[in-house]
Amino acid sequence: MSGRPVASSGVMAWLAVMSLTPAPVAGQAPPARPDLQGVWISNGATPLERPKRLEGKSRLNDEEVAELKRRAHRLFKDGNSDFPGGDNVFLAALADVDHYKSPNATSGSDDMIEREFDNRTALIVDPADGKVPPLTPEGAKRQAAFAASRLRSEPAGPEDVSFDRRCLTFGMPRLGGNYGAGPYSYYQIVQTPDYVVLTMEFIHEARIIPLDGRPHLPQSISQWDGDSRGRWEGNTLVVDTTNFSPKAHFMGSSEHLHLVERFTRADADTITYEITLSDPTTWTKPWTAVIRLKQTRDKMYEVACHEGNYYSMQGVLAGARAAEKKQN
Repeated sequence: MSGRPVASSGVMAWLAVMSLTPAPVAGQAPPARPDLQGVWISNGATPLERPKRLEGKSRLNDEEVAELKRRAHRLFKDGNSDFPGGDNVFLAALADVDHYKSPNATSGSDDMIEREFDNRTALIVDPADGKVPPLTPEGAKRQAAFAASRLRSEPAGPEDVSFDRRCLTFGMPRLGGNYGAGPYSYYQIVQTPDYVVLTMEFIHEARIIPLDGRPHLPQSISQWDGDSRGRWEGNTLVVDTTNFSPKAHFMGSSEHLHLVERFTRADADTITYEITLSDPTTWTKPWTAVIRLKQTRDKMYEVACHEGNYYSMQGVLAGARAAEKKQN
């Protein structure tokens, strides 16, 4: 498995925040807060949900973890397997397959970054079974409609193409799937007394989060990534986000999604990132997952995925029109 090359980047959001942040009053010491700044990577191999094979088992012993590491090394070290996005590193090692193949892969396992195994069998810590709670009838209907829209091969216009393929947003939180852990899961945190900026490398999205106690935007104003407000609870940064766009639909959720994130500096190289999601129109109860962000010396790239994704959209829509012409 190859390492990730290092490249330089400028964080425009940092400049914007610094220009908005007033200078400290002379002689007034700011409150001591944990320093969360730096570049962080979510590279754990733990799956979002507990696999059926491990039902009732929240933790692996050290020998079991070592065996999974050996299997993953055998499967992916030489690049002959397909690229294993998201949970597939853990699941392939757990199944002890001879060779990993994915119909959705566009590269081999030599494009991986190192994935870390630990004793946990699921990122979800609540409910205790390590599973996303059941969908409500409304949530199931919404999720099915979204899944069907992604399978549409001949879109009438760009609005029929998913927002991630149009490079509008990859959504948040980055939890589960290909963007939950791995090479697409780099974060940069910039911190001042009045703001925290959380920048996701893919697709260069920056969340500018005020810490000054201001209220949320009116409910009539919605945003792709919601409206975030931060506060400190002891040594933990708590970010409360509401006002999601109904088009955002994280895992089938609606504009009623309420997201609470908790960032705690666990040690010099680790942030415990706890994510609690609630939406009574989507899930039968709230649920919580915990990610471990690891500090890295890597720099962040600016990903060339610009809003609208013009050339890709041109190809997608031209292909759809050609298919329609052929049918007629």
